Amino acid sequence: MIVPPYLKKGDKIGIVATARKITEAEVMPAVEKLKEWGLEPVPGKNIFKESNQFAGTDDERASDFQEMLDDYSVRAILCSRGGYGTVRIIDKLNFDNYKKIPKWLIGYSDVTVLHSYFNKILSCETIHATMPLNFPSDGVDNDSLLTLKKVLFGELTEYKIEHDVFNRSGEAMGKLVGGNLSIIYSLRGTFIDVDTFGKILFIEDVDEYLYHIDRMMMNLKICGKLSGLKALIVGGFIDMKDNAVPYGKTAYEIISDAVKEYNYPVCFGFPSGHIQPNNAIILGREVTLKVTGKCSVLSF
Repeated sequence: MIVPPYLKKGDKIGIVATARKITEAEVMPAVEKLKEWGLEPVPGKNIFKESNQFAGTDDERASDFQEMLDDYSVRAILCSRGGYGTVRIIDKLNFDNYKKIPKWLIGYSDVTVLHSYFNKILSCETIHATMPLNFPSDGVDNDSLLTLKKVLFGELTEYKIEHDVFNRSGEAMGKLVGGNLSIIYSLRGTFIDVDTFGKILFIEDVDEYLYHIDRMMMNLKICGKLSGLKALIVGGFIDMKDNAVPYGKTAYEIISDAVKEYNYPVCFGFPSGHIQPNNAIILGREVTLKVTGKCSVLSF
């Protein structure tokens, strides 16, 4: 896998909107924080455009992203927020210049579309991490920001996570792939379908019906996406919804049941996703996961 150059003070970092619209007020805390880190934020020209729920038209969003890909002076691309819409621009992008000088892609949620493309098609590592929409308006450095900074400057080594009752002990090494479960599910059958065989899969989600979680996990199971894993890491699954007739299981119970017949290690409760903290992780990186009865350790 290609590892883009880590950032140093003075480097430019592009900020784009690939999905739902965002306001200048929502982006400014990130602009100020990145400056505080010694970086030079470069907002896309169309970042504050609006087209229904999107941050401008598909062409406008693609144009901003393309400009950041082609600008050799921009050393990383930070997506401003998720929502929906990234998949609508993926086939409008040209990565010829990017291949010459790779740069870090940063984001989560709907940005899983780009993570899958960069990891699978470009063989390039990416950063699954917090986005400008989530930067604290008061400028406080929370764990989400501190871990993002560590990754950007090449200082992240490992996470030690508290034990979860759903964990399954073991040790594994493999490339870390994945992201938002709903997006992974939506990419099934496409050319950027997430390749999980021999990999360590990370999943997280938010605001889904519990039976939808089961449907997606069954899809991954039936098509063989779960049987060939080296390990599974389960992040935040919050704000789950249920019907008048309860589904009867929590999200973690659904996931645990879906992989119960396999013997690889499983780490639940990893602090990443639509939660706080949303700790930064490097997708595409060869990592080691150790799960014991006391804790889990993810090493980069």
